[in-house]
Amino acid sequence: MSDDNPQATPDPRPSVRMTAEYKPPERHHVEANPTGKRLAILALGALGVVYGDIGTSPLYALREVFSEKYGITPTPEHVLGVLSLVFWALVLVITVKYIVFILRADNRGEGGILAMLALILQKEPGKRSNRFLVIAIGLMGAALLYGDGMITPAISVLSAMEGLTVVSDAFEPAVVPLSAVILVGLFVAQKFGTARVGAFFGPITLLWFAVLAILGTLSLLKHPGVLAAVNPLYALRFFQDVGAAGFFIMGAVVLVVTGGEALYADMGHFGKRPIRVAWLTIALPALLLNYFGQGALLLTDPTAIENPFFLLAPRALLYPMVALATMATVIASQAMISGAFSITQQCIQLGYSPRMTITHTSAKEFGQIYIPEINSALAVGCLLMVFGFRSSEALGAAYGIAVTGTFVLSTILYSIIALRRWHWPLWKVLAFLLVFGVIDVVLFSASASKFIHGGWVPVVVAIAIFTMMTTWKRGRLILTERMQDISLPMETFLADIGDHPKTRVPGTAVFMTSEIQGTPVVLLHHLKHNKVLHETVILMSIRTADVPETQRHERVSIEALGHGFFRVIGTYGFMEGPDVKEILQRCRDAGIAARPLDTSYYLGREQLIPRSGPWKKGAMSMNIFRKKLFAVMSRNARSATQYFQLPPNRVVELGTQIEF
Repeated sequence: MSDDNPQATPDPRPSVRMTAEYKPPERHHVEANPTGKRLAILALGALGVVYGDIGTSPLYALREVFSEKYGITPTPEHVLGVLSLVFWALVLVITVKYIVFILRADNRGEGGILAMLALILQKEPGKRSNRFLVIAIGLMGAALLYGDGMITPAISVLSAMEGLTVVSDAFEPAVVPLSAVILVGLFVAQKFGTARVGAFFGPITLLWFAVLAILGTLSLLKHPGVLAAVNPLYALRFFQDVGAAGFFIMGAVVLVVTGGEALYADMGHFGKRPIRVAWLTIALPALLLNYFGQGALLLTDPTAIENPFFLLAPRALLYPMVALATMATVIASQAMISGAFSITQQCIQLGYSPRMTITHTSAKEFGQIYIPEINSALAVGCLLMVFGFRSSEALGAAYGIAVTGTFVLSTILYSIIALRRWHWPLWKVLAFLLVFGVIDVVLFSASASKFIHGGWVPVVVAIAIFTMMTTWKRGRLILTERMQDISLPMETFLADIGDHPKTRVPGTAVFMTSEIQGTPVVLLHHLKHNKVLHETVILMSIRTADVPETQRHERVSIEALGHGFFRVIGTYGFMEGPDVKEILQRCRDAGIAARPLDTSYYLGREQLIPRSGPWKKGAMSMNIFRKKLFAVMSRNARSATQYFQLPPNRVVELGTQIEF
């Protein structure tokens, strides 16, 4: 593709020749309908990753319901009423809503609230009038999950360590320090990845659920009458008996369904069927047996409310139970931390977060990533929770708002998908929204009543993250508009190259640009200062599609512009990382000279200068606080050289001052 005479008449637009396709490592997809041994393996894996959070709820849920702040004593009537609420919460919220309905909303096999948002935002003519509101709902749901990600590890590990106080009160001063040590070790271990320890998650969690079921069954055999609580009339009688206090108690009942969103978020790793099988055959029966076993214990000994979970076990087994509970809570915490990493990666790809350091910790398992910035933030948050609240009972007051807020938002988004994409009749959508929307709103409202007792923590975290996500997205849009204003149409630039040929030097220049139209500003600056052009010039842009992954043939498009210029666009899904090596290999396969040792990369680095008001009349703008926040986020974003893994000795950065 070289031009021996740079002063010659410009060549016509050459055709692009596609040859052998470069095949980068592909993600391993789980089967749609696994059976037999494969189904059992996937179900076991789902048990360890998906159900770790909800599986550790028996450690603290019933104890929180009967805590002194609600003024409800564990009388037989109250115990049966609470167990009825627990039973129907697990059945309606988890089994019916998530297992039956929500898992159907898969975005090419992927789940999670951002995948659901992307599913809605895929191009649908005439369906974009409420786009901003839909985006806000999805982003707030994701932001709330970060708040939940700070509380879950703290409350889970604290509740496990509190089992030591059942053995002896002498352990009480050690609960907080031990919890802190375990959490520090957990976060430090993240950089090594979970590929190896992940193999033990399933078996350990299976053992945990087996112990839950056995302890619950042994207690039930002493008082089988407690099973009558499956009758919803006991829940109604409970509300009649306790009056307004029943509403606030629902904020504690929420603890039994925490982790429900993980069912959906991890769908892409295991598939719908293994997740459903693991829940219906192991997790749900074990949880119900344990909760009812704790209820039977309270009917026999109301003073056991001090710690009904550990008091189910014989005293000789308390130390092994604490050890097993600690492992189970670490697994539950690991799932939440990994989920935060995954959400962050999706936010970066969808343009709602600045670039961060993303390290893939496994060469075989897709989705096992480590983001040190998020890991550090979660570690600090969890430790502040532990030292600030100092007990699982106190921390229970802060728990629930983030979880139930996500429940409400996922119900709304699911209803939109059902109406717009699946074309459900309106009555069916309204029925779904009425039944589950009312349940979610009641749970959220009850949890919101704990706002002043600590519930404000995840709300403040979520609002801060939501503000940063929307600020980054809008800031990038404003910056793009500003860059387009100071750029040139590509046709004008190429016409000028034809009329006034420039000196061409051997090699290939790749200009990284977020714009797929116009002339990159970094190219204009390069030409202004260096007065030369390479023989081959590639204008490379990377876009993110509203799907988890793109097919190989969809990923790279190449357009010959003439005069040795090519516009190359790489398109990746929001679950994928951009691969510049793949893109350049596809360019070489198409006959474009792009030898690694002869290729230089040109990047623009903007120095942002915030100004009050729009940069020109009619232009997009945001208030000065958010402009300054955007400038700070931009300065601290990971460099494009590191993010795209470009060879540092082949990169040239050109700075530009931009007022916006």
